[in-house]
Amino acid sequence: MWKKKTIYDRTVIMNFTRRSGVLLHPTSLPGTPGIGTLGKYAYDFVDWLEQAGQSLWQVLPLGPTGYGDSPYASFSTFAGNPLLIDLDLLVQKGWADKKHIVPPDYIKDTGNVDFGSVVWWKTPVLKKCAEFFFKNASKEDLALYKAFCKAKSGWLNDYSTFMSIKQVYDEKAAQEKPASSMWNAYWPKSLASHEEDAIKEWQSEHKSDIEAIKIIQFFFDVQWNNLKEYAAEKGIKLIGDIPIFVAPDSADVWANQKLFQLDKSGKPLCVAGVPPDYFCADGQLWGNPLYDWNAMKSTGYKWWVQRIKRVLELTDVLRIDHFRGFEAYWSVPYGEKTAINGEWIKGPGVDLFKAIKKSLGDIPIIAEDLGVITEEVSKLRDDCGFPGMKVLQFAFSTDEIKNNGMTNYFMPHMFTTNECVAYTGTHDNDTLQGWLENCSEELLVIVAQYVEGKKLSVEQAKKLVENGKLRREMIKTILASSAVYAVVTMQDLIGTGNEGRMNTPSTTGANWSWRMKKTDLKKADSSDLRFLSNLFGRNEKSN
Repeated sequence: MWKKKTIYDRTVIMNFTRRSGVLLHPTSLPGTPGIGTLGKYAYDFVDWLEQAGQSLWQVLPLGPTGYGDSPYASFSTFAGNPLLIDLDLLVQKGWADKKHIVPPDYIKDTGNVDFGSVVWWKTPVLKKCAEFFFKNASKEDLALYKAFCKAKSGWLNDYSTFMSIKQVYDEKAAQEKPASSMWNAYWPKSLASHEEDAIKEWQSEHKSDIEAIKIIQFFFDVQWNNLKEYAAEKGIKLIGDIPIFVAPDSADVWANQKLFQLDKSGKPLCVAGVPPDYFCADGQLWGNPLYDWNAMKSTGYKWWVQRIKRVLELTDVLRIDHFRGFEAYWSVPYGEKTAINGEWIKGPGVDLFKAIKKSLGDIPIIAEDLGVITEEVSKLRDDCGFPGMKVLQFAFSTDEIKNNGMTNYFMPHMFTTNECVAYTGTHDNDTLQGWLENCSEELLVIVAQYVEGKKLSVEQAKKLVENGKLRREMIKTILASSAVYAVVTMQDLIGTGNEGRMNTPSTTGANWSWRMKKTDLKKADSSDLRFLSNLFGRNEKSN
C-alpha cells in the first residue's frame, strides 16, 4: 500500500487495481473512408478489448490537427478532431443526407491515412452535414445542440470564431502567399489582438459559418461520449493524453494571449524545446509559445483547470506529455535556428497541481517522465503522487549495460513499487518488431536472454525475432511486471514492422498515418492476451 504523503490520495488515483490495455489512436482504426472514425470499427475494437480481457484503451490527443497532422499540435486543446466523426452514424441519426457523404474514388477505406486528401474531401462534407442538421433536426436534437453550446461556451465560442477567421484568411494566404499566414502575422490587427468589438462584428457577419463549426463539434461530442459509454459498459477505461504545450496556431493562444510569453503583436518572446543531448547535438526546437506562469497563477491557473477538466470529460485517466516541464522548461529565444541557446527556467511546480486538486479533487494523472529526469522532477512527480512511465525499449542499451550491468530502471526487475505504468513502446518509438529487426546483434542477444531467461546465440536470437516469439515474450514481460498498468501498442500485438511506426520525432512526412487492416483484430489473438492478463492478475475478474 502506498503510504507516502502526497498532495493527492494515490489510492483514489489508481485504485491499486492491476490493469492492462492497448494504445491505439482512433485515426488508425480500419474500414472507413480515408481515416479511422468513431463508428462501427471503434465499437468492434471495444468488443475485441473485452474479449481479450483488457480494461484500458489509450489514445493520443483528440484535438483537430494542424500543420504536420500531429495530434500534439492542435488548433484547440479543448475541441475534438472533426475528421474522426463517422458519417454513417450521422445518417443513421437523421443528421445527414446519405447522398452528401459518398466519398470520391481517391478516398479509400484501406491503406494509410492521406491527411491532405481526407481534409480536402471531408471538411466540406461535414459542413453540408451541419447545414442539413440545422435545417432538419428534431426539436429534441436541436435542444441537445443548444445545451451543448451553452455548456461548452467557455471554449467553443473562441474556437469556432478562430476557425471561421482562419478559413477566410488561409484562403487569402493561399492566393497572396505572404511570408507567414499565422494569425499574429497575417490577420487584421484588430482580429489578431482579439479585440472585443472586432470579434463581435466578425461573429455577426459570419453566423452561418460559426454555427456550422459548432454543430460539427456537437457531432464529435455526441459520437465520442456514446463510444465512451459503450466502453464503460464493457469495463474499459479510456486513457487520454495532452501535451504540456499548445500549438502557436491555435485558438488557445489567440484567445488567451496574456497567459503566454508574447509581445504586443502576438509573436512569442521565447519558445519551447529541449537542450542538446546524446541523441541530438542541436537539441529539439519545438517552437511552442511558453506560458507566462505568473499570469496563470494570478487567475488561480483557471485555464489549466479548465483544460484538465475538459480532457477528463472525454476520458477516464489522463497522461500529461513532457511532465518535466512543470518543474523547469527549456526556454529558447524566438528566432533561434536551433535549441542550443536556451536556458532552464523554473516552472510552476506543485503549486499548479494544488490548484487543480482544489478545483477538481483527486484526479487520475500519469506523468510522462521520460528523457533526462532530474531529482527535482522525480520529487515533483512523487510529491503529486503520480505514477511515471516505464518503456521496455528504453531498458536496453549496450553502452549502459557494459558500464552499469542490468540495472537500468526501465528494466522490469528494477521496478521498485507499483507506482508506474509500463509500455512496450509509445507513439514516438519504433514498433517492437521493427526495433528488434534493426537491433545490433550484441543488443539483440541481451534482449533475448533477458526475456527468455537463458543463454542464447545470435542465430537463436534472430530466429526468435523472425517467428515473432521474442516480441510476444517482451509483451508478456511487461504484463508480468509490478507496474500497476501495462499498455501494449496495437502494432506490437499484431507484429507490424517499422512501417507501422506512428511517429519519428523531429521529422515530417508520413507520421501519424498508420492504419490497421480489418483482419488485424483476428491476427491479434484475444484468447492469448486474455490468458496472460488473467495469469498476471490484470483482468478485473482475476483480482
